[in-house]
Amino acid sequence: MEASITIAQKAEMKHMRQFMAALNLEEDNFEFYGKYTGKIRLNVLDKFKDRPNGKLILVTAMTPTPSGEGKTLTSIGLSQGIQKIGKKALVALREPSLGPVFGIKGGAAGGGYSQVIPMERINLHFNGDIHAIGTAHNLLAAMLDNHIFKGNELNIDVTNTLWNRAMDMNDRALRQIVVGLGGRVNGIPRESGFVITAASEIMAILALATSRSDLKKRLGEIVVGYNKNGEAVLARELGAHEAMAVVLNEAIMPNLVQTIEHVPALVHAGPFANIAHGTSSILANRIGLKLADYVITEAGFGADLGAEKFFDIVCPTAGIWPAAVVLVATCKAIKYHGGVTVEEAKESGKHPDALRKGLGNLEVHIQNLQQFGVPIVVAINQFAGDDLTEIAQIQSFCTNLGVECSAHEAFAKGGDGVIDLAEKTIRLADDTAEPPQVQLYENNASIQEKVTRIATKIYRADEVYFDKNALKNIERFTRLGYGNLPVCIAKTQSSLSDNPSLRGAPKNHTLTVTDVKLSAGAGFLVVICGNMMLMPGLPKIPAAANMSVDEDGVISGLF
Repeated sequence: MEASITIAQKAEMKHMRQFMAALNLEEDNFEFYGKYTGKIRLNVLDKFKDRPNGKLILVTAMTPTPSGEGKTLTSIGLSQGIQKIGKKALVALREPSLGPVFGIKGGAAGGGYSQVIPMERINLHFNGDIHAIGTAHNLLAAMLDNHIFKGNELNIDVTNTLWNRAMDMNDRALRQIVVGLGGRVNGIPRESGFVITAASEIMAILALATSRSDLKKRLGEIVVGYNKNGEAVLARELGAHEAMAVVLNEAIMPNLVQTIEHVPALVHAGPFANIAHGTSSILANRIGLKLADYVITEAGFGADLGAEKFFDIVCPTAGIWPAAVVLVATCKAIKYHGGVTVEEAKESGKHPDALRKGLGNLEVHIQNLQQFGVPIVVAINQFAGDDLTEIAQIQSFCTNLGVECSAHEAFAKGGDGVIDLAEKTIRLADDTAEPPQVQLYENNASIQEKVTRIATKIYRADEVYFDKNALKNIERFTRLGYGNLPVCIAKTQSSLSDNPSLRGAPKNHTLTVTDVKLSAGAGFLVVICGNMMLMPGLPKIPAAANMSVDEDGVISGLF
């Protein structure tokens, strides 16, 4: 297969030294990874400690279709639009996981004329970060099994749930496995399993750590299992956390790359929003706020997932709050939530009833974000061929709700196609002198109260049903002193409910909590709803089937 050169592969890249000069970074503030990417050392936070922070802008979305609605594209395009109007911008994004890259979504670096580059490096093995996270995760697993094999001085109960393994690939066959087979020399036989690396607690810890010392503390707090008295056994009791921090020594530093229009981009950490908290690292955002006047940061999937977790988990931990929120919508997604198929939703100017009905999904997300007191602008990601009457209808709908709205063409025109959105967003952010610091719940509420609050106020559920296993774990975690942690709900991204087939703005539904897991190092409880899997599978025809590389090393199909 002969590789075809994409827009991103044709783009001219600036050397990292040019960005260092523009951002006032010196040699001891930067670690080169080639000419076009590198890592910003954490000492910049001390260097610029007296510099005021810029404005943080959060980008989220309505409930997406399976192909996504262009949230990353909009984030990148918005940063370019802000640069076009003469402001100093920076975009902070998550690192792509190889699972989705080779699975259903393909590359995750934006699209068209709004991409981060070098696209191939960002999508594949990006500066070794995700591999380091997987290695740290599996180092802990190996040390745990070795401790049990070498005498089990901590009296760990091997029949209870223990730390599993991680791999950055969609592989459903590894969800549940048995380890230690083959005789005495191979360890103690027990059940185990794999999670995808983006769902690893190590990924969440890296994204939420505020320093190397905080990273080590969090790694030490990981609960790897329980002893026979029912007490938690921590990673630091195995002596694993220091070595894990060594493995993550480079990975904790945010990666600096650039957009096609040479806006600096910090791409760092990649927790999934349907499983974990779904945003780039606190360190990337903190550093970005010292380097730019406006930092655009992205929260994964719909606002019911990424944005809620951003306000309730990330902001209190980081001590930073957004001055404005951009809510991405598309004609396609709105019509899809009005009841037509994805292919029908792509038909321009058709299915007007579906458009009217599907606006209900957008409205719920607007109302949800308004609960956090932050100003909102709806960004309509305009596709080629979109019907202008439909776009006008969405804009009128938002106007009637008292919300700013702007259609953009970031894909086709880059920053030039996002000028109006940039101006409206900057105006909202500048008018927010002190961002509101609103959380949906108090952490000292019970676990059931916190989950119910999110379910009723964000998902619009009538009630919450807690499965027997979930109640057992809630009782255990409360008894062990973890009841005051925030809750991170793992549920489908395809619906406001926990049922992926319920589109639009479903009512009269029940949120079913099937399990609760402890991520003590990350500092939250993972509340699993419905049939969520922590290790995805591949679709019938994965994106990997359409990828290739030619004799010159040019990759095709990775977009």
